[in-house]
Amino acid sequence: MQTVRVEHDRDIAIVTLNRPTRMNAVNDVLRGELIETLGRLNTDPSVRAVVLAGAGERAFCAGQDLDEAATVTWQQLVPWLNRQRAMYQAVRDLDKPCVAAVRGVAAGAGFQLALCADWRLATADSRWGQPEVKAGLASIVGSYLMTLHVGHTHNVQMSLSGELVNGQRAFDIGLVTALCGEAELMSQALAQARSLAALPPTAVRLSKQRFRAMTQPGFDEACVAGIRAQLECYADGEPQRVMAAFLEKRNTRESQ
Repeated sequence: MQTVRVEHDRDIAIVTLNRPTRMNAVNDVLRGELIETLGRLNTDPSVRAVVLAGAGERAFCAGQDLDEAATVTWQQLVPWLNRQRAMYQAVRDLDKPCVAAVRGVAAGAGFQLALCADWRLATADSRWGQPEVKAGLASIVGSYLMTLHVGHTHNVQMSLSGELVNGQRAFDIGLVTALCGEAELMSQALAQARSLAALPPTAVRLSKQRFRAMTQPGFDEACVAGIRAQLECYADGEPQRVMAAFLEKRNTRESQ
């Protein structure tokens, strides 16, 4: 099964993260398929806008797949984090409007993917957050991306607590562009994408390139700082212990 599904609605490409049994968590296959897919769509003249969504009802993307993360050693950490960086960059590099349609959980890597989109439409009961600290990881790249959307107080609260907020709260503090009912989410996302797709494409492309140029130095610095911080966390052994305990509990529950 493809971990990234692509459908076309006229000049709109609907890109769906497609691991619903794992809440669309990011693993190496999904990461690679998403990078390739977005790069291809970005050069396709028949595509004028992209809608990014998650399969199923439970999640847009619940973050990094812990089955994969738990096997990463400190020697593998730098190339692994650089692949994560390339995935976020693939969304940032889109010269066409990108609308994220979020129901369920958008956490960790999924939260950061959504923050890289131009528009974020969400249900009021969706769940948003940066839970890395709970897994023994520093909140670095996500906290940088939040500086583009929220004030310092909300950033600190979410990054240090690791707690998720609902879609209504995410909208109130500026993480979400607009709220939609569950039944209308995809139709509203498509409508927004069509509205953006109807704009002069050169002006949109140049505007997006300017936003990217303004934020790229900060993003690059955050990714480098993230690598340094996670190397220290892994050297301490805390992420490995937390993830091993979580997986043991999950596997026990699933075997019962």
